[in-house]
Amino acid sequence: MRYLNKEQVISKLMRRNKKDYLIVDGYNIINAWDELKDISITDLEHAREKLIDAIIEYAEFTGRLGIIVFDAYNIKSCKEKIEKRKNITIVYTKEHQTADSYIEKFIGTLSKYDDVKVATNDYAEQQIVLGKGASRITSRELKLDLENAKSKIKEKNTSSYKKIQRNWLEDRLDKETLSKLENIRRNR
Repeated sequence: MRYLNKEQVISKLMRRNKKDYLIVDGYNIINAWDELKDISITDLEHAREKLIDAIIEYAEFTGRLGIIVFDAYNIKSCKEKIEKRKNITIVYTKEHQTADSYIEKFIGTLSKYDDVKVATNDYAEQQIVLGKGASRITSRELKLDLENAKSKIKEKNTSSYKKIQRNWLEDRLDKETLSKLENIRRNR
């Protein structure tokens, strides 16, 4: 019989409790996607909500924990605000804190066994993320992942809808029994 040492036991437990994260640099993605960028010009809140809704849907489908970080770098006397919705967390950073610095700090708190993807187009941030053991995806790759997830959701919903058919007794009985029941019905 082989015994595990303390480090091996801890390592096994950590791998078992591994979590999958998708961390999104919110404004970076909004400015990278044309449809959100156009909306943000007139209504930044609406653009944020559209991104949040897309990430919620993606997180629910993939099982990843979504974290969207919006920075308040140039906003005076702003305090950090964390909002939880379904499978995601939305972070509004404090004054003088960028989304990049928040993301770097957050990744540092995670287990080395966690699967972490960071969505940003910021090249410097991508390099830092890779250096911390996370993977990075560009805004384009995130958009493709979201579209792929949406099509799989539609596929799943369509196939489950097709399975829902009428559930009538006449569909389950043989012709002889149906004939007898029909005769009984008519004689009444």
